[in-house]
Amino acid sequence: MKSSSKTVEIFSDGACSGNPGPGGWGTILRWGDREKELSGFEPTTTNNRMELMAAIAGLEALRRPCPVKLTTDSEYLKKGMTEWIEGWIRRGWKNSQKKDVANRDLWERLLELTRRHQVEWRWVRGHAGHIENERCDQLAREAIRRGREKLSL
Repeated sequence: MKSSSKTVEIFSDGACSGNPGPGGWGTILRWGDREKELSGFEPTTTNNRMELMAAIAGLEALRRPCPVKLTTDSEYLKKGMTEWIEGWIRRGWKNSQKKDVANRDLWERLLELTRRHQVEWRWVRGHAGHIENERCDQLAREAIRRGREKLSL
C-alpha cells in the first residue's frame, strides 16, 4: 500500500471451532478505493488469540506509519488496547486479579505496532450485518476449513 495522508481502514475478525480448537482470522485493509484481504489459520488456538492475530496481521501489512481506523467485533481486543493495557503494564503484565495476562505475547506485539501507527479503535456488534465484519468472519471460517483440509492430507 502506498503512503498517504489518507487513513487506512482495517476490519478484523477471528473465529475458532471449539475454544480452544482450530482457529482462523480474517482482515480487510482499505486505502481509498484499494482493498486487500488477508487470512490465516492456527491448528490449536483460542478465539481471543485469533481476534488479536487478525488485528496484528492488518497492522503488520502496512509498509509505512500511517493513521488507521481499526474495526473489530471483539470487546476483548478493543478494551484491551484502550482500557486495560496501561494497567497491565503498570502491574508487570498482571491483570486486576494479580494473575498473568493471557496472550501477553500477542498484546506486546500489538502494542509495538500501535506505537508505529496512529490507531483509532472501533467496535461493532458481531453477526449484526456489518458488511466488512461479516466478510472478515467468512475469511476466518474459510481459513479454518482450508487449514483442516491441509491437516487431514
